[in-house]
Amino acid sequence: MHLSGAHGSQVPAGERVEAAVAVLGLLADRTRLVLLRRLCDGEADVSTLTEACGASRTSVSQHLARLRLAGLVTTRKDGRRVVYALRHGHIQRLVHEALSVADHQLAQLPPHD
Repeated sequence: MHLSGAHGSQVPAGERVEAAVAVLGLLADRTRLVLLRRLCDGEADVSTLTEACGASRTSVSQHLARLRLAGLVTTRKDGRRVVYALRHGHIQRLVHEALSVADHQLAQLPPHD
């Protein structure tokens, strides 16, 4: 199985797979997926993200901390607020593709490239 990266990665295939499993595991949580989906639309603070996913502020903060530690989101200070953003477009595309697969399954749409 050839698993070379788009940028000529020299990381062993097993390590790449384990890292991918970790990223996909983070997306496998409903709250985190909703948070990432909202961040696909642009930066947001904790209050906005809490409203978007309907979870408690404490829960949202804990999920955001996991996403930040995993390197999927970044933060910046805006006065007293902490503003979150997706770290890069790969995460946005991954979220959109996961939701597209769900759309196809739910609507029983035929596969396509």
